[in-house]
Amino acid sequence: MIEDHDSGVRILVKVVPGASRDAIVGTHGEGAEARLKVRVAAPPEGGKANKAVCALLAQALGVRASAVDVVAGRASRDKTVFVDGVCADDAARALAGG
Repeated sequence: MIEDHDSGVRILVKVVPGASRDAIVGTHGEGAEARLKVRVAAPPEGGKANKAVCALLAQALGVRASAVDVVAGRASRDKTVFVDGVCADDAARALAGG
């Protein structure tokens, strides 16, 4: 779900857009299929949900929003997000509190 990659980490994310509030809610799936489940209030149109996911993860990880980018799955609920400047261990600790 979270792995070191280049100068940061890649995080597999399952997004639920149109939620009542933004929140990291835990893990979706198990094993190799596991993803970080994230709810965002933004609708899935015009990249709004993607921006909300990036902002939420940036806040949780203590990095600038510009350090977070959706690198795969822009039009899907299943996304791969790259976060620059964070290691997998630190990311896992920060996101575990959800």
